Amino acid sequence: MTDLESRARKDYERAREVFAELGVDTDRALKALEGVSLSLPCWQADDVGGFEGREGGPGGGLQVTGSRPGRPRNPEELRADLSKALSLVPGRHRVNLHAMYGEFGKGADRDRIAPEHFQGWVDWARSAGAGLDFNATCFAHPKAEAGFTLASPDEGIRSFWVEHVRRAREVGAWMGRELGETCLHNLWIPDGTKDLTTLRFRSRERLFESLDRIYAERFDPGELRDSVESKLFGIGTEAFTAGSHEFYLLYAMERGIFPCLDTGHFHPTESVADKVSSLLLFFPELLLHLSRGIRWDSDHVVILEDALEETACEAVRAGALDRIHWALDFFDAGLNRVGALVLGARAVQKALLSALLEPVEKMREREEEGDRFGLLALRESWKELPSGAVWRYFCLEKGVPFGEALAEEVETYEREVLLKREG
Repeated sequence: MTDLESRARKDYERAREVFAELGVDTDRALKALEGVSLSLPCWQADDVGGFEGREGGPGGGLQVTGSRPGRPRNPEELRADLSKALSLVPGRHRVNLHAMYGEFGKGADRDRIAPEHFQGWVDWARSAGAGLDFNATCFAHPKAEAGFTLASPDEGIRSFWVEHVRRAREVGAWMGRELGETCLHNLWIPDGTKDLTTLRFRSRERLFESLDRIYAERFDPGELRDSVESKLFGIGTEAFTAGSHEFYLLYAMERGIFPCLDTGHFHPTESVADKVSSLLLFFPELLLHLSRGIRWDSDHVVILEDALEETACEAVRAGALDRIHWALDFFDAGLNRVGALVLGARAVQKALLSALLEPVEKMREREEEGDRFGLLALRESWKELPSGAVWRYFCLEKGVPFGEALAEEVETYEREVLLKREG
């Protein structure tokens, strides 16, 4: 045992005693954290490029900035990078795929995708011990250039995208069967307008009809579960988005699917954490896409900040860790892509651990007694407790680096693997 490992164990023993004084069982918290599986976005690792051979960026309200060397050029390199990222995140986790990441050989348009195009991903997931989630890709395609897909006024365009999403759900269900665990299929579309429109109602009416055509087929929930993801606005859709929060919330409730809340898709002053407790009263499960909005951009790498911690706390306070699917959704080509995945995932885990270490019972007692000062004082004193020691012990027990050793591991991989790739 190294000196660093010895100190980490001793620090944890002291931290366990300190938290126990507030009635918090750190061993129990770590066991709960271990049971949370995160879904990592494959698109962070390659700048939302995919393997269809199309030129240009993703479009559809998405824009990737940066040109860090080492971007994967093929599925094998992407899977190698994802394997490295997973090895640096304690616990067992999942990878979230977009349909554009299939291995299409001589080519297959989006309305012709099939399980055979994703066999390599299932084989890799099985050997890596990872789960898979799936997303229809309704952007970065000639038939999405007009700004509308499932809400398009063109019946031919709508039918193309209906068929694509229908097939994406079939692929997801097949993945679930092959891997023996549920695959989450999430739907996000870029449909909207840059400036004022008179077609809000008609656009949403068309979207409603398209969704009903898609979700008419039901799958075993042990194989596939469906969610729909809203957005307030995007680049090129500043004035109107067809898939608003209210639209999808009501649609999901009526049709027996569940909503996805992307933490970067709301107004900067809105609290996504506040929405969690409300939705848990009406939906058996939720999907959270954890992102970080800065000004008008919604997809910065997740870091440990107040909004993320409060979201995690609301989930834990509601006793709903097993009812929420935790996924990440961001992309940044300006920094080490593998490192971004690892930092984002570990930030979510730190937020969850912080929530699990909260002295909830004591806090509730003071609040229910009307002792608002006592509640705030307890919360402030709790911030002084050594939660970092608990996190380092968790990393130690799971065999992953912590502290400066993490950056060294990522930088070594970049030097020995990423920088040797040709452009």
